[in-house]
Amino acid sequence: MTALPSPPALVTGSAQAFPPVVRQRDLWDRYFGPLLGGDRWAERVFMHAGVERRHCVVDPAVEDVSGWSTAARMRRYADEGTALAKAAVAGALDDAGVSPDRVGLLAVVSCTGYAAPGIDIRVAADLGFSPGTERLLLGHMGCHAAIPALGTVADRARARGSVAVLLCLELTSLHLQPDLARPAAGAAPTRGFDLDQLVSHALFGDAAAAVVVEPAGTPRLAAGQLRLLDIAARSDLASADHMTWEVTDHGFRMGLSRRVPDVLARHVAPLVDELCRRNGRDPAAVAGWAVHPGGPRVLDVVADRLGLPAGALESSREVLAEHGNCSSATVLVVLDRLGRSGSLQAGQAVVALAFGPGLTLYAALLEVTA
Repeated sequence: MTALPSPPALVTGSAQAFPPVVRQRDLWDRYFGPLLGGDRWAERVFMHAGVERRHCVVDPAVEDVSGWSTAARMRRYADEGTALAKAAVAGALDDAGVSPDRVGLLAVVSCTGYAAPGIDIRVAADLGFSPGTERLLLGHMGCHAAIPALGTVADRARARGSVAVLLCLELTSLHLQPDLARPAAGAAPTRGFDLDQLVSHALFGDAAAAVVVEPAGTPRLAAGQLRLLDIAARSDLASADHMTWEVTDHGFRMGLSRRVPDVLARHVAPLVDELCRRNGRDPAAVAGWAVHPGGPRVLDVVADRLGLPAGALESSREVLAEHGNCSSATVLVVLDRLGRSGSLQAGQAVVALAFGPGLTLYAALLEVTA
């Protein structure tokens, strides 16, 4: 893949919206602990996921959705997701100083809910988008979806010379599984729970994150914004079964192998090296890293294989602690935090990384504007 043609598009606005917060300790004490009989080993797994608190549209201790049908969960997704989506998109437009009627494309990414008419229609109607605004849904790609979606909206903004908006909306708390307390097929009989499901339920939270993307040359563009230079991907097709997201009669079920960090360890450095060098950048000179926090071990592996200095992934670790893994929305939350940290200077490079089913790695190279 060759570098994106010049002039590249820029991220000019960013915002997020979150449902109510739930502390990790409370989730264990009030729901998961009693469900698993207070198993101390399970408690250690749950409490060492790198998450201190999360945001959930449903608190399972108050409203246990584990027995709900997929249809009931999708209805709740539409009800809960609309307000969050509107808040994130409105916030991003306000941050960019763009009125809704100027949006040429609204792209919505989600792997946790679907409806038709969907969230895109509701957002466009309620926020006052033009009837001519185009809409695009990218569904069921998983945690890495924000980066290819960002490339798509940037291509659209550059090709048409108009504003594009990307929204990632993920409500993972709606997909609590009914069989967490039973061991998975082939699991050791000494443990009365599914370890992979426990890890998933220890990590994921809910969020809506939106960015506004505009073509370069817009007169009011300001310094310190992020210019998208290029995107690269790498899939390890032999490891496709390591991360799955299966539609079942009781919501969507996560399959998360403990071998995922090992696959990332093989591919992340060559991917970043390829992306940087074909754009004339030295990977060692990258100033900012927005890495999808799939979990503490994922971040440790990325830092180790890229030879990053201590603190390079601070924004990713903070987002994991404060919000959990919010699937596709997470890397946009990390990028926003990194951009507002005051640590970046004009001309410096930023790399965003995310990982998802496939097993697929996506990377984006961005540059801070002068």
